[in-house]
Amino acid sequence: MAAISVSARRKTEPPAQENPSQGRAALRQRLRRHLTGHGFLLGALLCFACFSWWPMVREVIMSFQKTKRGKTTWVGMDNLDRIFQDPDFWHAWRNTLLFTVLALVLGFAVPFAVAVLLNELRHAKSYLRVLVYLPVMMPPVASVLLFKYFYNPSYGLFNNVLHALHLPTSAWLNSPDMAMLSVVIAATWMNMGGATLIYLAALQGIPGELYEAAELDGASLLRRIWHVTIPQTRLILSLLLLLQVVATMQVFVEPYLLTGGNGPQNSTLTVVNLIYQYAFSFNNYGSASALGLVMLLVLAGFSALYVRLSRTTD
Repeated sequence: MAAISVSARRKTEPPAQENPSQGRAALRQRLRRHLTGHGFLLGALLCFACFSWWPMVREVIMSFQKTKRGKTTWVGMDNLDRIFQDPDFWHAWRNTLLFTVLALVLGFAVPFAVAVLLNELRHAKSYLRVLVYLPVMMPPVASVLLFKYFYNPSYGLFNNVLHALHLPTSAWLNSPDMAMLSVVIAATWMNMGGATLIYLAALQGIPGELYEAAELDGASLLRRIWHVTIPQTRLILSLLLLLQVVATMQVFVEPYLLTGGNGPQNSTLTVVNLIYQYAFSFNNYGSASALGLVMLLVLAGFSALYVRLSRTTD
């Protein structure tokens, strides 16, 4: 009975009142913490607003304007009509799509194969990771100039190797048929390091029991890759596929430095190179902005469609 009376008395006792000074101190601490976090967030938002969002808004506005002798006038859809009537517009899109397809065949499959090979090795893993990632750490201009030397028809490394193997040599960048493939090879070598390390990290997260069960079932290496590795890394593969398509559609540095932007018979003219020519060679910023707007809509539509299809397959 005494225990029951004590517990009843404790329940009826009013709760202890919080010290006002402690409450104000806790409120100031929470406010300071929130202000610090929102301050860092505000800095990032300002950077995005100044260097990403405002240029996009400005591009949309300029695509409907024309500037001549310092005077800007609204021209409506004239800039879009002008670029659609330009033969280089369709030629640039065809080259860009070709580059994207070739870059996916090489730049998407080769890093995954290299990651699988590194994951299977037992020795010198750290050294080989650095070796694979080394091209990413090199300045893009230095890498492009190195490949420009390799592609030289007279004294380039590639033709010397082909000649030593008694194989026919190639004009590489000077050939309309080989110029785009040469650009893709250089771009793949320059950018494969980051994707390889991402794939390798995903592969190391796969439970080893799955591979052991596949080996007990008599699965070969290719079957283990097809039935275990690819399904377990499907999310990473789909994400990098989307990022690579968006990146390759905006290729500029490699064709501009290797072939001057156009290449033999305009074989390496891409959409971004055409935007550059409109703006800085022809001083036609309205057409350049209109072409940039078209590319923005194409990439946004592709990304939305890809996300929608990914959700339906999941």
